[in-house]
Amino acid sequence: MDAPTTTSGENGMPGEGGWFLPHAEPSGPAGDQASPGGSGSGPAPAPVPRDSVVPERGLARRSAPATAEDSGDALLIRRTMTEIAPVADKVTSYFYALLFVRHPELRSLFPAAMDTQRDRLLRALLTAAEHLDNRRVLVDYLQNLGRGHRKYGTRAEHYPAVGECLIGALSKYAGTAWTPETEAAWVRAYTTISQVMIDAAAADELRAPPWWQAEIVAHELRTRDVAVLTVRPAQPYPFLAGQYTSVETPWWPRVWRHYSFASAPRPDGLLTFHVKAVPAGWVSQALTHRARLGDVIRLGPPIGSMTVDHTTDSGLLCLGGGTGIAPIKALVEDVAGHGGRRSVEVFYGARTDHDLYDIDTMLRLQQRHPWLSVRAVTDQRARMRLPDALRGYGPWYEHDAYLSGPPEMIRSGIAVLRDIGVPPGRIRHDTVEERLVVTR
Repeated sequence: MDAPTTTSGENGMPGEGGWFLPHAEPSGPAGDQASPGGSGSGPAPAPVPRDSVVPERGLARRSAPATAEDSGDALLIRRTMTEIAPVADKVTSYFYALLFVRHPELRSLFPAAMDTQRDRLLRALLTAAEHLDNRRVLVDYLQNLGRGHRKYGTRAEHYPAVGECLIGALSKYAGTAWTPETEAAWVRAYTTISQVMIDAAAADELRAPPWWQAEIVAHELRTRDVAVLTVRPAQPYPFLAGQYTSVETPWWPRVWRHYSFASAPRPDGLLTFHVKAVPAGWVSQALTHRARLGDVIRLGPPIGSMTVDHTTDSGLLCLGGGTGIAPIKALVEDVAGHGGRRSVEVFYGARTDHDLYDIDTMLRLQQRHPWLSVRAVTDQRARMRLPDALRGYGPWYEHDAYLSGPPEMIRSGIAVLRDIGVPPGRIRHDTVEERLVVTR
């Protein structure tokens, strides 16, 4: 289905579907970001309620190191995940069967077709299990996830049912790894996690709607499969350059996909997205080939941390592959809006010259701003992948690096940047599978 790739179209955003995860409606978000693990459709399964066990309420508010019990729980949970990995498809099928049989009223929260939903559960569990010991990273992610789940219609009372069925599915297939101690560890983790998400959603409800309606006011087909859409939200929509959002179309209710904002915030309040139609991509195909002026879509809340720190004057090194150029363009506009006191180096990659659909826009920005340099890199001419082109320039170790594009580009880009001396703490990206990764 619509497979997001990173933060823009091919830019694998991260995934928001799946209870611990987005995404991965990450990492994403401007073409169907398959990133972040297929962006989300339907609310993610969540933990059991706090009344089943005394919750560790401090998780959302403290950053203390993990306790012995925390570490023991993480070990038990990871052992469970190792046990069920070979039968992941059976676990997910059984989970949804339990949920819809025991709680048929929840079926309406999920998309009609469950294809993209099914495999997100295990991905989410694996990601969460890997990061259980890192409170700061996990809590921040869960708070974003809790806020994002408001658009599905998820309410606090839904969490117990989902957690109950998830525990039921795990206990059935975990074999000898499932013991009373293991079950207690899962319940403690779920209880805490669900409360973090519930609290974040409740706080967000006081200041923002669960979703925004937005009318399509411009639709330009740049290539056969890439469209640039401009929409007008019915209410003010606050966001930062470099972030992304989830989009639902009228043709596929309850199916959300991530797309990056292709411009910095504008005085007129309009938002722009770059969408690449991908094979079997329901949302991307609809937005690219079916959408017309006047159609109304829905937007989830903005998310993502690939933003510029304007308290420093470090140079920016930006890699944008395919529709991943969308958030890079927004970052350039953001720097310009703050006075352009720092150098910005953009490497724009694509398979062929024809695929550089936004190169004219980027070159016009370069003509207007002397601190901006734009270099196009195509596989066809350069006979190399985009990240490898960095080796001929630099040095880059004092730059803040931003990556947006297909997941494979993100991964190879991170490897190249580290290899040429860019500190891990200066490398920024938003992709589904990478969203919770702690810089090492």
